[in-house]
Amino acid sequence: MSSSEPTPEHPSRRRRLALALPVALVSAAAMVLHPAAPADAAPALKKPAKAKGQLRAGGAKRAAAAAAPAPHRYTVVEGDTVADVASRFGLPTASVLAMNGLGWSTLIFPGQVLVLGQSAPAPEPQAATGGDYTVVDGDTISGIADAHGVSTDAVLAANGLVASNTIFPGQSLVIPSAAAPALSPAPAALSADALDDEMRQNATAIITVGREVGANDEALVIALATAAQESGLRNLDHGDRDSLGLFQQRPSTGWGSPAQVMNVDYAIRAFFLGAGNPKTGTTRGLFDVPGWESMSVNDAAQAVQISAFPTHYAKWEASARRWLEELG
Repeated sequence: MSSSEPTPEHPSRRRRLALALPVALVSAAAMVLHPAAPADAAPALKKPAKAKGQLRAGGAKRAAAAAAPAPHRYTVVEGDTVADVASRFGLPTASVLAMNGLGWSTLIFPGQVLVLGQSAPAPEPQAATGGDYTVVDGDTISGIADAHGVSTDAVLAANGLVASNTIFPGQSLVIPSAAAPALSPAPAALSADALDDEMRQNATAIITVGREVGANDEALVIALATAAQESGLRNLDHGDRDSLGLFQQRPSTGWGSPAQVMNVDYAIRAFFLGAGNPKTGTTRGLFDVPGWESMSVNDAAQAVQISAFPTHYAKWEASARRWLEELG
């Protein structure tokens, strides 16, 4: 063979050249020449499975997102419970109870209106310097206390309130200084075995004066439940706007002078009779309400008081019956 002719390439040299090619080029060539069928393709990488805790958290978030926005007020329908209503709108049951002055054992009734939210922004936290605070719609005593950096018991004690009392938009509350010594807290709940001396004295007066004006047991229960809701069975020298006394009667609406409605005997007689008020005919007592004997305790009390919270008297009926049994 002439030296000018090309020397045939040995097969083993071709193999060595192929082996020397970069792996990436060989892989690319293989893909071009032999594309993988879907069945031959490597399985896709799977995302790691979520832990059970993660799944539960995600479910809770989805449930919360699915909850309907809470209206400011909700009217109870047959079969409702506070827990059901709270869950339906993604609210804590304890918050709904607190906003409505209810206890865990309190029953709710069809047609009752529950407050579920604030129509105005909650007050910004303020320095605990004491002073006065004007209640806005949606406020609770505990929320006001937290915003001012003082305890709920301190606010209750400073205003002569108990935890079961309702506060009203426009009402002025005394906010004690955080540095002030705490007063003895008022009772957190009223029951037959929790009446202090003042409460017992006022409950006894309602029964005694009521019997003098001809009140039967049902009328006495209505009066006791009303006083429990309005004042916690205390003769208060303050209240919503110009409301005063055991039944929070307002001089400006015809219940009598401030001195008169602060007189326990007068206030009780005015609740039953609606008589002796300077503006005759502008207020009415229980006995002035047509058909009060056939009304529920709550409705009869509301007919006299005309409260902005017309269903709150019902929760005191059982306690009022126990007090009458014990004291009457």
